[in-house]
Amino acid sequence: MSSITYVILVVLIAMSSHSLMIAQNREQSRFERFKQMSQKAEESGLEEDFKGITTGGAVVPDLFKIRSTGVSTEPVRKAATKFLGLLTAEQLKKTKYDIDDSEWRKWMNQHFYIRQGINFAEMSKRQREAAFGLLKNSLSAKGLNLSKDIMKLNHTLGELNSNNFEEYGEWLYHVTVMGEPSKNEPWGWQIDGHHLIINYFILGDQVVMSPVFVGSEPVIATTGKYSGTAILQDEQNAGLNMLLTLNQEQKQQAILKSTKGTNNNLTEAFKDNVVLDYAGIKASNLSRQQKDQLTELIKMYIDYMDSGHAKIKMDEIKAHINDTYFAWIGGDTENSVYYYRIHSPVILIEFDHQKLVGIRHLYPDVKSPHRQHIHVVVRTPNGNDYGKDLLRQHYEMHPHGN
Repeated sequence: MSSITYVILVVLIAMSSHSLMIAQNREQSRFERFKQMSQKAEESGLEEDFKGITTGGAVVPDLFKIRSTGVSTEPVRKAATKFLGLLTAEQLKKTKYDIDDSEWRKWMNQHFYIRQGINFAEMSKRQREAAFGLLKNSLSAKGLNLSKDIMKLNHTLGELNSNNFEEYGEWLYHVTVMGEPSKNEPWGWQIDGHHLIINYFILGDQVVMSPVFVGSEPVIATTGKYSGTAILQDEQNAGLNMLLTLNQEQKQQAILKSTKGTNNNLTEAFKDNVVLDYAGIKASNLSRQQKDQLTELIKMYIDYMDSGHAKIKMDEIKAHINDTYFAWIGGDTENSVYYYRIHSPVILIEFDHQKLVGIRHLYPDVKSPHRQHIHVVVRTPNGNDYGKDLLRQHYEMHPHGN
């Protein structure tokens, strides 16, 4: 090797090492920034003890009862036990939490959030299959497919951001389990990641699946590995169809604002105790046909659960249908962007076309909400998100530690 060649080689190695060091420092700096942002969100979001979403600030009592539903949760328990059994001691330590741990409330849609649990990226093939098995046995085929499609679209988002799979990607979703999977004792699981959060609480054969957050940006993939993948189009269109069934007088009650220039969801991450008054048109002011259509719209969201427990939840919702409100913000044409809310003592659903964030560079002239970014939140008001009210009753009947 000539001296000149040697010098060039040394310079190239030095330059490579320097570039690597810069990249590592940049990654460390980004992690520290994301960590600080996450801690700040948690500190403010968990400052208050859990109360639940209320109307007027007071929880309506006796809405939820511990009872047998007759719908087995054994497949979910077995799937969770199998998943946990495949984890290493180190993985198990960061995945398992007590049933009343604040981990339930530590979820966030934003991609920067530093999450708990084990993510799909670090799972082995068998562990990943078992994690999907847990979802499969808890959700309907519709709910499972939606979850997988959201994960795929997060890969698309990475592609659209110069293949940035450090921040966006199909496998950046974390799973945690609260409590010990049991036939009689309370337990549950959570999946948490960008545009996909599901909280699934179990007590005996009862299930509470909320809060749920689903959405995406983009909503429809037109390029890349998962081109053709699309989500929430039926929920989007069914909401508009519900509005269009209303006569002029009913629309005046339902429409809070006819233009939409911002994001409108009110009950996303760390908003467990929002005081939210009823707004819009009350279902008791709808015709029988309109009321049935509203019920079917609600069912589209409840059907993310397995069919047996979805029916139990729908029976609960139907019992309060006359006290259910439908509210609207935005336009009413085929291409409009809008927000709608369905709100009763036992269900809260928010659908929102959002401003562009991750793909705004593709639409430089668009400043308002866009159909390519959707957020949906499903909540159980009056203290039973995360099954908290059922857990409270369980502790009253079986004091903790006894």
